Amino acid sequence: MHIDLPEKRYYGIGEVAKAFDVNTSLIRFWEKEFDVLKPKKNAKGNRKFTPEDIKNLELIYYLVKERGFTLEGAKIHLKENKQNTLGRFEIIRKLETIKSELLKIKEHL
Repeated sequence: MHIDLPEKRYYGIGEVAKAFDVNTSLIRFWEKEFDVLKPKKNAKGNRKFTPEDIKNLELIYYLVKERGFTLEGAKIHLKENKQNTLGRFEIIRKLETIKSELLKIKEHL
């Protein structure tokens, strides 16, 4: 899954949930479960996710939804292997983007 959000300093929970195609309740749940997620809250208590939060959400989504990790397994994996996982994750995302572009080119031939 490729998350397509415009570049901004902060994202609301609604637009984050929509980008990941999940319910806002799942985003709030992951926030409680994963200490790498630390969205800021405004005076009303609305969550404001930073680009760093989005990157961590992508990694959590990848581990839990795409790789099938349990929450506990994903937590351990993030603590013990975050840099390796992040590196592999970024390579996979780049390859998915290249594949998508190549398929677009193929359609136009």
